[in-house]
Amino acid sequence: MPFCRWQFALAVLLVATALPALGQKENGDSSSVAHAIWHDPGDIKSKDLLNGPGSEKHRPQLPLKFLKEDRHGQNSKFDVEDANGTKWKAKLGIEAQPEVVATRLLWAIGYFTNENYYVPNLEVKDLPALHRGQGHVISPFHLDGARLQRHRGNEKKEANWNWRHNPFVGTREFNGLRVMMVLLSNWDLKDENNAIFTDKEGRQQYLVTDVGTAFGASGKHWAEAASKNNLQEYRKARFISKVALDYVDFNFPRRPPLLHLLVLPSYLRQVHMRWVGNHVPRADAKWLGSLLAQLSPDQILDAFRAGGYPPDKAAAFTKVVQSRITELNQL
Repeated sequence: MPFCRWQFALAVLLVATALPALGQKENGDSSSVAHAIWHDPGDIKSKDLLNGPGSEKHRPQLPLKFLKEDRHGQNSKFDVEDANGTKWKAKLGIEAQPEVVATRLLWAIGYFTNENYYVPNLEVKDLPALHRGQGHVISPFHLDGARLQRHRGNEKKEANWNWRHNPFVGTREFNGLRVMMVLLSNWDLKDENNAIFTDKEGRQQYLVTDVGTAFGASGKHWAEAASKNNLQEYRKARFISKVALDYVDFNFPRRPPLLHLLVLPSYLRQVHMRWVGNHVPRADAKWLGSLLAQLSPDQILDAFRAGGYPPDKAAAFTKVVQSRITELNQL
């Protein structure tokens, strides 16, 4: 009897369903793919938050050479190359310091982050007149400070990822990341600030790649200076708004002022993201608190020192972070 088309199609279907999908692990769960949003950080108490995920070894080797300006986004950025030939992305302005701190806290407890460093009074050879950020030039070829983020080399960016629609929704690790955004007050939760990278082993890492809006108010103010990197606003912002038997609500991101209706897309985006801080399973919030509680005050202080904050301000920010960690561990 001839082999009919429908028989051929059925055979192909049976073979396809019998094999694990391409890129998936054969661990008894055929829906599990080689991707991660968190990994076991190991001994948190031993983490070096002054140097962060890049360690002292990977610090940029000065002097730096200007390559090209990046005109995307709101902050002034440009590419540079250090004395070892390593390429970095320099970011200027109000987000440069808090981003360095936030990445270190995320990295210390197991979340994937970029490698970055803060360099005050940065010298850049061949620095031209910048289209943005010229106000940060304090003398020829010198800037008042910059975050330097290492290019990821062999790792490939695959795509952005969405807060509502990703493989980790509902997991303890994803809910912990939601709580970290609250603790850091990193309210700018656009998809373009998230990225999927494929590492050398072929595993996909899910990162929040831009955490520069941290350590200010729990949502966007009309004035940028109040929205981020603002000790007074960070200190006075309410952290937990409601504790129920099974879940926790956080005061994040706060509802934007009605004045923001003048920029309707921005207003709607902020309102739409308010779910991030609501109805977080209580057990997951406590799990995150148990990780953060392993950090010593000196380690947290080192993270702010890495961001170039003066001693008194670094100590004040550290106390606020500690108080929020304490609230999580009292749930």
